[in-house]
Amino acid sequence: MIKLEKLSRQECLRYLGGKNLSVTPQIENMLDICEKKIFETASVKYLYKEIPVDSPVLHHGNDIEEHLKGCEKAVVMCATLGAGIDRLIRVSQITDMSEAVVIDSLASVAIEQVCNQVDMIVSSLYPGEYLTFRFSCGYGDYPIDLQGEFLRILDAPRKIGLCTNKSSLLTPTKSVTAVMGISKNPIEKRKRGCAVCNMRENCKFRKAGLRCDI
Repeated sequence: MIKLEKLSRQECLRYLGGKNLSVTPQIENMLDICEKKIFETASVKYLYKEIPVDSPVLHHGNDIEEHLKGCEKAVVMCATLGAGIDRLIRVSQITDMSEAVVIDSLASVAIEQVCNQVDMIVSSLYPGEYLTFRFSCGYGDYPIDLQGEFLRILDAPRKIGLCTNKSSLLTPTKSVTAVMGISKNPIEKRKRGCAVCNMRENCKFRKAGLRCDI
């Protein structure tokens, strides 16, 4: 079972687009209030499954091929904070827009924390082997519309209520799908960051002079 722990304030400020922001007592108080609401509302769920590295879903585009190069198998995963977080954000948008923005940013930090914990769980199942970093639909030339196929493989709609909409975006929104390659040999460091992201031209982090660290 994964339980949320204290959420990084600096990461939250980065999601807020604050390159030069610092955590003042006033901001810290709002972060504490919003974090408490997230902890009370989130329903963390996740799934993972090993699949053959030659599975059709893993052969769409050059970037995923390069990412899994040298891997003998792969693990697909998904994670979500649950629909309650979406409702919390919507209610806050009506009652306090500033709070809504902070909750949204903290929730992004929270789902990243969950994914990192899933990484550790998966890694523990393959002692002595090497895992790539998570690679998600929408990175590079890997189509975002494959998210639905990931969810089908994991039976996520039935098991944890995680679905995609007509635009192939995840619902609940604070959710992630990804794949990790697994190899018996050390893995060559792969390219990460803006150069392989198909959102780079519209990325709020780049516009603010920041990076999302994918």
